[in-house]
Amino acid sequence: MLNTNLNINLNRSKREKNDEFYTQYSDIENEITAYVEYNPNVFRGKTVYCNCDDPFESNFFRYFVLNFNKFGLKQLITTSYKPSPVANAQRQLFGDDKTLAKVKDRPKITANKFIVNEVKNINENGKVNLKDIVKQLKANKHNEWSPLDGNGDFRSLECTELLKQSDVVVTNPPFSLFREYVKQLFDYDKDFLIMGNMNAITYKRIFPLIKNNKMWIGQSIISGDIEFQIPDYYPLTATGWRIDYEGRKFVRVTSVRWFTNLDHHRRHEVLSLLTMAENRRFNKKVRNSPVCYKRYDNYDAIEVSFVDAIPSDYSGIMGVPVSFLDKYNPEQFEIVGLSRHDNQNMDGGCWKGGQKDATLNGKQVYRRILIKHKKNHG
Repeated sequence: MLNTNLNINLNRSKREKNDEFYTQYSDIENEITAYVEYNPNVFRGKTVYCNCDDPFESNFFRYFVLNFNKFGLKQLITTSYKPSPVANAQRQLFGDDKTLAKVKDRPKITANKFIVNEVKNINENGKVNLKDIVKQLKANKHNEWSPLDGNGDFRSLECTELLKQSDVVVTNPPFSLFREYVKQLFDYDKDFLIMGNMNAITYKRIFPLIKNNKMWIGQSIISGDIEFQIPDYYPLTATGWRIDYEGRKFVRVTSVRWFTNLDHHRRHEVLSLLTMAENRRFNKKVRNSPVCYKRYDNYDAIEVSFVDAIPSDYSGIMGVPVSFLDKYNPEQFEIVGLSRHDNQNMDGGCWKGGQKDATLNGKQVYRRILIKHKKNHG
């Protein structure tokens, strides 16, 4: 788990748009593979926009450009922030092929725009690689590489115009701007696959989207955490850090999830459940819990302290941990509301006594998702 200092630094770097926490290629691949397996044409004929990604460093750009033909992309667009911390560092994209000379005229501090329209195997060796892409970008015949007029902020006019041209947005946006970022995606009716903190589901702008099945949790990160690569100069001040055999630094960050409106298999998996009586008999966590299945003091619902303790035979409203969203099947369950939230998201009005938080035995309950079984399930 990150300590307080690293959490503060992560939020600061995201707020300052330095893009210092790099998503690993394997994490991107693991997630996107799930959507391609569910729908092989999910990206076919589409324009993918990565609007928070320096292509010199971004594994999002790297992944999509190497799978451009396999996925049948129409176009790949990436835009980076200014200043770019790696625009002149020859890392990742240009650093993978040591035979390539440095490009003297490359913009050093400007925000960049890359538009890939075509990916060909230039050296005719039967395999598209980054060397092919670099040559095409340098030749600038079928693909565009140019500086942006502004700072590359996703809210800027020129980046918004690029967003309008896109079909699917895939990136790791600034966590501190998550509300604004998601609002823009819905304002322009875009498909998306983005990363964010799990706590974002409690935001007033975000929870109604989750509740109404307009946005959901992705496939690959379930009740866990994820490693991000950090720059060489970044101090290692947290538990969960490591340095690999190449000397690269990594930190492990908790409560990160993919958020999307693209469908995947796990979203339709039925959660296997026991009855309340069976849980009380066989589920050790339920037997040892003093509050599981107790009714809240101020709302007509029961406390279900563990996702694997959701009873199959209870027809009323249940309060379950936020991690339930990792296994949420909209055909099996209905999301009713959220405890410790504003009253407008509670179907049935506010808690008794005008309170906004659920209480149990007079004590405030940790944040819960309020759910009930769909009529055709349970």
